[in-house]
Amino acid sequence: MLSTTNLAFVAGVGVTLLTGVPGTPPAPAELPPVTGRLTVRERNDRSAGDVQQAVVWLVPARGEAPRPAAVTVDVITEHKTFSPHVTVVTPGSTVRFPNRDGFNHNVFSLTESDPFDLGLYDRGEGKPVLFRNAGIVSVFCNVHSTMSAMVLVLPTPWWTQPNADGTFTLPGVPPGEYVLHAWHERAGESSQPVTVTAAGLALDDLTLDARGYVARGHLNKYGRPYARTGRRY
Repeated sequence: MLSTTNLAFVAGVGVTLLTGVPGTPPAPAELPPVTGRLTVRERNDRSAGDVQQAVVWLVPARGEAPRPAAVTVDVITEHKTFSPHVTVVTPGSTVRFPNRDGFNHNVFSLTESDPFDLGLYDRGEGKPVLFRNAGIVSVFCNVHSTMSAMVLVLPTPWWTQPNADGTFTLPGVPPGEYVLHAWHERAGESSQPVTVTAAGLALDDLTLDARGYVARGHLNKYGRPYARTGRRY
């Protein structure tokens, strides 16, 4: 379920207003970009220091986006941490989870769109997962309760993650009406309609509200709390 309560922006005014499903675009290099700045607002009205972990993307307001090419990427498990913490792929893509620790991991997800369980595997192995469906997938380790990662499976070629100062650029977006999505793990996902003109689009004051975030633990792959004793590593 999308929410519009956390997202605010001011769109720049383009020269020519075109509406409808994006048509056949010129070469991407010839298209002015969609640009903006994103702030993730924390408690005490502070700006989050990890805005780079946010994701911004566009989907057509009507019809479908061009089908992005599938890719294969790695999310490494090392020092009981997933790296990168946030990964973006398109449907049909494969994510490998190489283990660089000297002990076993069991990477899993109970997210309904793409659940999986890789079982226990040791150093040097890199088990793959094929993500078939669009969605936001929470990834954990059944051995180490502190390990977590996010995989965003997005059915669009128009996505990006902000720079450290919150600025972002979406190149190659044809003129038309879109839905702009912004997401951060602590703020959730918000959306808003936007219109990309022949002059591109400049978005200002894009804000996600994480002030109500409350950290909660997660259950293991069996839906039970993690054992507090008996782990060897």
